[in-house]
Amino acid sequence: MSCSLRIIVSGVIAQYPLGGMTWHYLQYALGLARLGHDVYYVEDTGAWPYDPARGDVFDDCTSSVRYLADVMARYGLADRWAYRFGARDEWFGMSGPTRKALFRSAELLVNVSGYLTRLDDYRRIPRLAYVDTDPVFNQIKLVNGNERFRGLVDAHDVHFSFGERLSEHTPATGHHWRPTRQPIVLSEWRPAAPRRDVFTTILNWSASNNPPVYRGRTYGQKDVEFDCFLDLPRHVAPTVLELAVQPGKRRQAPLDLLRAHGWRVVDPETVCVDLDSYRAYIESSKGEWSVAKNGYVQGQPGWFSERSACYLAAGRPVVVQDTGIAPVLPVGVGIVPFTSPAEAVAAVRDVERDYPRHATAARAIAEAYFDSDRVLTRLIDEATSAAAAQARPANGWANPPAAAT
Repeated sequence: MSCSLRIIVSGVIAQYPLGGMTWHYLQYALGLARLGHDVYYVEDTGAWPYDPARGDVFDDCTSSVRYLADVMARYGLADRWAYRFGARDEWFGMSGPTRKALFRSAELLVNVSGYLTRLDDYRRIPRLAYVDTDPVFNQIKLVNGNERFRGLVDAHDVHFSFGERLSEHTPATGHHWRPTRQPIVLSEWRPAAPRRDVFTTILNWSASNNPPVYRGRTYGQKDVEFDCFLDLPRHVAPTVLELAVQPGKRRQAPLDLLRAHGWRVVDPETVCVDLDSYRAYIESSKGEWSVAKNGYVQGQPGWFSERSACYLAAGRPVVVQDTGIAPVLPVGVGIVPFTSPAEAVAAVRDVERDYPRHATAARAIAEAYFDSDRVLTRLIDEATSAAAAQARPANGWANPPAAAT
């Protein structure tokens, strides 16, 4: 699309002022701006902000607003953001008249992860796009009778999903889920940065108090999958595996047990809490090793982590649990999926054996498949043109040739 659109991106940078969350949403706004669109960031969830120092939400948004303002100013969006503090129904950022004029004149709203819920206030915008970043779990929520959530999703005009190949393992919801993936602003990631000889990941141990059940099967979090790989460090030694692990909401991460089995464990709120330290942590890694949520493993939706995409952009190969990605992304070099402990061991050893080849392929995959110019141009075309959606290939993406192998 050659014409410039006035676009609102919605996320939770202030609500969760953490490095990974910031990059996740920022790269939508920054990538669209670099394409020449007239971009604004609006955060209107009504939820109380999370304080990394306390490890909990609290009723003071001062530090969160300051964090958001600093991020937006740093990337040329100083006068293009608004945040509503739900506890007092108070807005920050753009003035009231400017904000209301924006809501009247915007042509597209991109609701990443669906955190913006008061959609009646935004209905003057001609197109509302929902980006599902948690496939399988969201589809189960829709069919299991969560009417409030269904009302939210139904209120959008077009629906995208990080589940690039939703299949019979994922319940049909009555929506046309168009495949999409994390946009990466490649210039922000530096393959030449110095690295340690350590494979890392940034891990939320368990993000749910009540794992969903669908047709008698429970769809769990990463903790369920990790149990199968507890002994991995001793099988890949002397390779070092490091976890920046969040404790989790439902099941606390067993830090002592992990250390006893050879995992190096660090605190993410110390080593990668904000925008810069998160990027530096990824760039300081030799590569990523990570499990996926149990729901993604069972559902095989073709989901790929926005965090892993950042590793690729930094030229760091990723060894990740398979979620059905092979039909939509090149695998084997740069991205090495595994389904069992034996395959995980073989994958780590293969990357170690020919690291320059894997590192070169990692960045090449990021350039060919995750470049924000490419990802966001497609998203905007599909969000604004029914013809573009109807013309998409059967697998959802007209992928370029496989990255260098």
